[in-house]
Amino acid sequence: MRGGDGPDRQWSGPLPVINKQDGENMISLEWQQLLTHALGFLLTLWVLKKFAWGPLLNLMDERRNKIKGEFDRIESEKAATEKIKADYDNKLKNIEAERRQKIAEAVHEANKMASDIKMHAQEEARGIINRTNEQLERDIAKAKVQLKEEMVTITLAAAQKILHEKLDDAKERQLIGKFIDSIEKA
Repeated sequence: MRGGDGPDRQWSGPLPVINKQDGENMISLEWQQLLTHALGFLLTLWVLKKFAWGPLLNLMDERRNKIKGEFDRIESEKAATEKIKADYDNKLKNIEAERRQKIAEAVHEANKMASDIKMHAQEEARGIINRTNEQLERDIAKAKVQLKEEMVTITLAAAQKILHEKLDDAKERQLIGKFIDSIEKA
């Protein structure tokens, strides 16, 4: 077995001396060894403080500052991201509002154009109706003039026939009947 293992441990250093006086167990330590250990411990603490503790604390402070800086950077980036997101959301809302407004303007413009086209078509239809009525009135006036001229011509022709022939009552009736039939046919 190795030293320090199991129940049969062996002490490699000097054993403390146990003095028995008046039935009391007293452990006496060697002061020289105790003093050496204390001085070694204090010297180790001083060396550690001087050469290791300061740089170690500085290294830990640097690490703490670096971590704090990273957290600060992350927070600032998070705030910037939130700001960008808020700007993006506002732009989306503005785009949606503009889209609605443009649609409303387009509908209004289309309604205005439709009413303008309808009004223009109605004016054009009234113009066509007026022109057609005027043309009909002119045609009727022409027909009346032409009919009048034909009546005059027919009447003159009938009068000439009556004057050229001495007619008896039956012939006059026959001529007037023919005249009326010719007027009806015309």
